[in-house]
Amino acid sequence: KVCKEEELIECLKEGMIAGAGLDVTASEPPPMDSGLWDLPNVWLSPHIGWRRFETRQRLVDMTCNNIEAYINAKSPEEYINVVS
Repeated sequence: KVCKEEELIECLKEGMIAGAGLDVTASEPPPMDSGLWDLPNVWLSPHIGWRRFETRQRLVDMTCNNIEAYINAKSPEEYINVVS
């Protein structure tokens, strides 16, 4: 689920949220003055989840299925570009 990064930072600082592991941020990478860098309860990873073979294959399959649906005047299976 998408959230506002500044509100997330405040919730993490105040302990309303115990911790966060983030693969995606509003700006990638987060700017050096982002509060995310200084929080001990935040784990940042580079946005590389798509690099697994299985994920790339699913992306190719979805793309091919959507192109085929378009050619055949059908509704695409997926309308978003998220591969999970």
